[in-house]
Amino acid sequence: MEYALVTGGSRGIGRAVAMRLAQDGMPVVINYKSNTAAAEETRAAIEAAGGRCELLPFDTSDPKAIEAAVEQWEAQHADDYISVLVNNAGIRQDNILVFMTDEQWHSVIDTTLNGFFYLTRRVVKGMMTKRKGRIVNVVSLSGLKGMPGQTNYSAAKAAVIGATKALAQEVAPRKVTVNAVAPGFIATDMTKDLDEGELKKLIPAGRFGKPEEVAALVGFLASKEAAYITGQVVSINGGLYT
Repeated sequence: MEYALVTGGSRGIGRAVAMRLAQDGMPVVINYKSNTAAAEETRAAIEAAGGRCELLPFDTSDPKAIEAAVEQWEAQHADDYISVLVNNAGIRQDNILVFMTDEQWHSVIDTTLNGFFYLTRRVVKGMMTKRKGRIVNVVSLSGLKGMPGQTNYSAAKAAVIGATKALAQEVAPRKVTVNAVAPGFIATDMTKDLDEGELKKLIPAGRFGKPEEVAALVGFLASKEAAYITGQVVSINGGLYT
C-alpha cells in the first residue's frame, strides 16, 4: 500500500494537505513535533470523513529522530512504502539581520532546510526502488522575492527551491517527481500575528489565501496526472508576486 507523509501536518497548511490527500484516497501519515492534541484532532477529522490516518511524531531538525521514526514505521508496514512526501514543516523566527540571534538563524534553517534534507534523503530511497514517487516541498513567497525581517526564513525557503530543482533532475529517471509550491499570505496560525487588513491592500486578489487552496495544488502535484511536471515552483499568492 502507498502512503503519503505530511510533515507539520497537524495544523494550518499541513492539516489541509493531509485532509486533501486522504480525501483523494491515500492513507496519510501526519508528522508533528509536540502538539499531540492538534494532531489527534486532525486524525479524527480525517477518519470521520472516511479516510485513513496515522501519527508519526518527530522533530524534523533531528536526523536521529527521523531515522528512528521512519525505521519504526517501515517495520510496522513491511509491504507498504511512502510514495508521497510533503515537506511542509517550518517555523518563523523573524528579526532584522543586525539583531538576529544565532538561535533564530539556526532554528529556522534546521527545521526547514535541514529537515528537508534529512527526511527526503531517507524516504526517496523507497520511491526510487519502487520507481514511483511524488515529493512536494512547501516553500514561500519569502523564498522567491525575499521579505524584510525574514533573512533566515527567506534563506531557508530559497535553498529548498534550489534543492527542488536539483533533486528533480536526479530522480526523474526513476519516475519520481519533485516540485514546490510557494504560498503567499495564507490565513493560518503562522500569519495570525500579521496585519491582515493592511496586507490585503497589497494583494491584487484582495484577500489572504485559504489553506485548502494550497492543499488543492499539492493534491494535484501528488497525483498521477502530474507525472510530467517536475522541478517546478508554483506560486499561489493572489497575484502579489508574479
